Formats: sequence, C-alpha cells, structure tokens
Amino acid sequence: MHWNKEESLTRPELAKLQGERLAKASERVYARVPFYKKAFDAKGVKPSDIKDVRDIAKLPFTKKSDLRDNYPFGLFAEPQEEIVRIHASSGTTGKPTVVAYNRNDISLWAQVMARTFTCAGATKKDVVQNAYGYGLFTGGLGAHYGAEAIGASVIPMSGGNTQKQIMIMQDFGSTVICCTPSFALYLYDVAVDMKINFDTIKLRVGLFGAEPWTDEMRREIEERLRIKAIDIYGLSEIIGPGVSSECIEAQSGLHINEDHFYPEIIDSATGEQLPYGSEGELVITSMSREAMPLIRYRTGDITSLNPEKCVCGRTTVRMKRIRGRADDMLIIRGVNVFPSQVESVLLRSKEVAPHYIIEVSRKGRMDDMNVRVEVTQDVMDKLAAKVLTTDLKAFAQEEEELLKIKREIQKNIKDIIGVNTDITLVPPSSIQRSEGKAKRVIDNRPK
Repeated sequence: MHWNKEESLTRPELAKLQGERLAKASERVYARVPFYKKAFDAKGVKPSDIKDVRDIAKLPFTKKSDLRDNYPFGLFAEPQEEIVRIHASSGTTGKPTVVAYNRNDISLWAQVMARTFTCAGATKKDVVQNAYGYGLFTGGLGAHYGAEAIGASVIPMSGGNTQKQIMIMQDFGSTVICCTPSFALYLYDVAVDMKINFDTIKLRVGLFGAEPWTDEMRREIEERLRIKAIDIYGLSEIIGPGVSSECIEAQSGLHINEDHFYPEIIDSATGEQLPYGSEGELVITSMSREAMPLIRYRTGDITSLNPEKCVCGRTTVRMKRIRGRADDMLIIRGVNVFPSQVESVLLRSKEVAPHYIIEVSRKGRMDDMNVRVEVTQDVMDKLAAKVLTTDLKAFAQEEEELLKIKREIQKNIKDIIGVNTDITLVPPSSIQRSEGKAKRVIDNRPK
C-alpha cells in the first residue's frame, strides 16, 4: 500500500522530476540567501548550470556549522511574514540549529510523514500514541500531522510520563506507538514492574527513530512488545521525521522520499561522491522546501544506498540502517568503533540486557574502553544464592557465571570490532533509563 504515485515512479521519471526541482531550489537559494550566493560564486557555479540532477556535484556542501554561523535566521529563503513555524535542534554545544517552514513546507511535511505511516502499515483505523517530544524538537509535531493526514486517531502524549503512557495504551487501545527505540524498551521495563503483560495491549507496530539502533535491538523490541518495529529517519535541518522509512513488507532498508530529498553518499574525508552500495556519509538536498531549502547538507550519518526496486513496489532508493555518525565514531588504539557496533555484539548474548554505557578514558598515552552492561534478571536469579545484594560495589564480578559472560563478550568485541575492552556487568535497572534519546557514550579523555 502506497500513499501516492511518486513513490513508484520509474528511475528515469524520478530523475527528470529531481532535475527540475534541484534547478528550482538552486535558483531560490542563490537569489534569496546571501550565504548561498557567496558559496555558489566561490565554486564558480550559477543556478543556470544546473540542467540535470547529475549536476548536483557542481554545488557546494552545507555543514551544520553553517547553520550555527548564520544563527538564527540567516538561511531563511522567505520573509518573516511567510514563516509559520520555527523549530530548533537542541544540540550539545553552542547555539541550536534553527529551521523554518512556510505553509507549503508544513503541507509537504504532513505528506511525507503520511508516506511514513503508510509504509509502516498504518491506516485511518489506527490509534497512534505519539510519544515523541513536542516543542522545538521536530519529532512530535512531524509525526502528529502525518498521522492525522492518513486519518488515524492521534494521542499527543509527548515523551515521559511512562506509567501514564502504559495506562493510556491500555485504556485507549493504542495500536501504533511512536518514540525512540530506547524509550520503547523502557516502556517494557516499567510495564513489567506494573505487572502488565504486553499480550493484553493492542499495539501492533512501532515507528522508532531519533537515535541509532541495531537489528539486534529491533528483535528485542519486537519480542518484548509483541509488535513490528519500523525504523524511520529524519533530521530537523532537512524537514524533521519523514526523510525515509522502512516498509512493513520488507523491513530491508529505509525508502528515501527522494522526489523531495535527494540523497548522495560521499567520502567524508575527500567529499567525493561514492557509487550505490558504498558506505559513506549521507548528504541530502531538500529540493522542495521553500522557507529553508538546504543544498548538499552533510548529515554526518554513515550509511549506503540501494536503488533496487523493493518487494513492496516502491522504486525510491533505500538507505541502509544508520551505522552511526561520523562525529560519534570513537577511535580506540587506532580502531574505528561505532556505539552501534558495540550494541550489536552485546545483544548477541542472551545473558545481558540492551542497556549499556561505553566509557572511554586515557591511561598514559593509551585509550581504554569499558562497557558497562546490565545482566538479565534470569542471570540475577541464578546468582541469588551467592549475590545477596544489588548494590553495585558488592556485585560479585568474579563469580564464575559472570566471568564466563564477560569473557565471551570481550572475545566477540575483539573478534568482530577488533578492539580490546573491559566489561563491567551490573545488576538490572542499574543504568539510568532515557525517556528521549539515550546517551550511550561517556568520553573522559582530555580534550
């Protein structure tokens, strides 16, 4: 089931549409945004040079720092009186990145999110519990308008209030949940504490995004919540959620709405375009946005693209699940390590839970990595005769059962990722849960 015909255009039809929209976006930003006029001129390119989508390689890149340097409204391509919505990403340092929408942009956003929900198998018969945060974060309102566009009943829960989320699921008969994958697992933990069985809840599908997650975590979520877990992707700089999503038929790569958001994969170091199938940094051009189109925006996300037609019938290119961010990559003793790789290895072990923290420190000139991960309640029960407290300091790290688990994880990380690491096993519920984006890495190395 598709939302509209653009999702199944032939590749030549799609390329023609992309070329027209890219040319129009180039003209808009060159005429209206001083930053882009300067950037185009520095590259020696004019909007009239863009005659085909392949000409995109002639255009300059846009980086997150460019948004911050032009804070707050320097990249707007519409006058203030045409701006009907302003969002901003929280960011971890410095000023937030600000994004703007006019009325046409809001309509576009609703339409691409309607595609996302349709991709996930949602219809007007569904009750959508939206646990993405509302406010400056784009997740909540983006999902909200998309769900309304398909005619579903929307519960605007926002994040947090975990026990109330579960009560509403039960009482309102929610069939679709929208939240981060880490919050989905937290909902499960709280439901267990409340002695509620997810078999009694009507949820059938979840749309999860806003943080990297693995296929192993997908299996955990699907098994525990008894649902289909659909990966969705977006970023506020481009539009918010709605850039791409998995289809429920295949769950094999995320269909990019590339009639509106043109994707490229580049070598992060050189900026060179890479062919389909190559892993690299995802670059997106928002060709249909009016208030704030971005040209060749470097997302920092690491993935690859697959142009083959999907079994669901969609012809749009599919992006592989995000492996991590270029700026999230840790370099430990010369080895590139993404948190998602560590998570994938951890979840191979049935003795640990999907709750972990990676701590990086420096001893002398050498970097050390320690992974703190919770054991399951089953492991705790087996150790009950020996471990009489859940106090972390008294947790029996040298018990034979725990040593076996630690050694197996250490071996798997070494074999699969290629780095030596310490493993600290901790009792269930020891690691702080997140009601939004989970914090997975603590880097204690000197800056």
